[in-house]
Amino acid sequence: MTAPALIASTPRFALLAPLLIAVQLYAGAVQADELRVPAKASYLTSDGAIAIIGNDGMQPLIEQLDALFIKQHPGVHFAVRGEGSSVGLPALTAGATAIAPLSREAWLGDMHGYEQVFGRKPLDIRIGYSGWGPRSSGKTPPAVYVHPDNPLAQLSLPQLAQVVTAGQTGGDINTWGQLGLTGEWAARRIHVYGLRDDGGFATNQRMDRFGGLPFSVHYEALDSVAEVLKAVASDSHGIALTGWANTSKLAPGLRLVALSRVAGEAAHGAGYDEVASGAYPLSSYLHLFVNVTPGQPLEPFIKAYLEVALSDEGQALVKAQRDTAEGYVPLSPEDLATERRKLEGL
Repeated sequence: MTAPALIASTPRFALLAPLLIAVQLYAGAVQADELRVPAKASYLTSDGAIAIIGNDGMQPLIEQLDALFIKQHPGVHFAVRGEGSSVGLPALTAGATAIAPLSREAWLGDMHGYEQVFGRKPLDIRIGYSGWGPRSSGKTPPAVYVHPDNPLAQLSLPQLAQVVTAGQTGGDINTWGQLGLTGEWAARRIHVYGLRDDGGFATNQRMDRFGGLPFSVHYEALDSVAEVLKAVASDSHGIALTGWANTSKLAPGLRLVALSRVAGEAAHGAGYDEVASGAYPLSSYLHLFVNVTPGQPLEPFIKAYLEVALSDEGQALVKAQRDTAEGYVPLSPEDLATERRKLEGL
């Protein structure tokens, strides 16, 4: 027998039963109202579905998160369109999507459009890492590569900045001897390869990681990741920083250089465990960008969705993507705690 029925069957408390039942029904209504999607929201499709537009590789994960959300909050439905990370923030700016999934950092052009319209950055909730490797069945995240004959063991991020850009505080690094190589390597010039400085990956790395300084005069810009990797594969004195690639197919002989955040710290590769621990310095995050006005609460259903993505169940869905072509990795405990704190009070 339920609590209201038990009370109603007791004469002494019969008059309280309608009140108790009314309170319970009101509480349920409040909970439903709190997650109600605004009826005229611009991101609703013609049939009332919540549009989520962004990275195509993340679509299977987003659909699984949608299903988990619907399981916990029935009555909501979604329309996912995987059109690429470059589409996500413009769609958020236009109000065409409730959430913009990106599997890389936001490029300057994407973010500038949003900032010009709203005068601020969107809320950025990170839910995992984008890729690990090298591996035979998927993409390695951004990494530094050298020819297999090159003895360079590791680099710090400041050293990498001195190699690929000009004008760093510690001076430019132009020869392999400046990186500690000896013998016939010491006096040889470093041949730097990378993608074009055209607003995409290379520009983003230069601005975000290297203080916005220009690329070295020795930086040879090429049109594609495949061309960059093939250039290093045919040049024993070459080095490259480039984005996601299946190196086992494009240039299987190349060696990925272990990296440290600062000199003197342990260097790490892009293997699964190193990425999952948050130790690999060039990891890129999986992002869920949303629009929130400072000083105003986040829309309740959007906050609930982000909480689902950061829940233990949501992180398990990210982990289940490990052996897919994208190779997503759940957040480290430290990064997960940071993201959960972001949602507090919103």
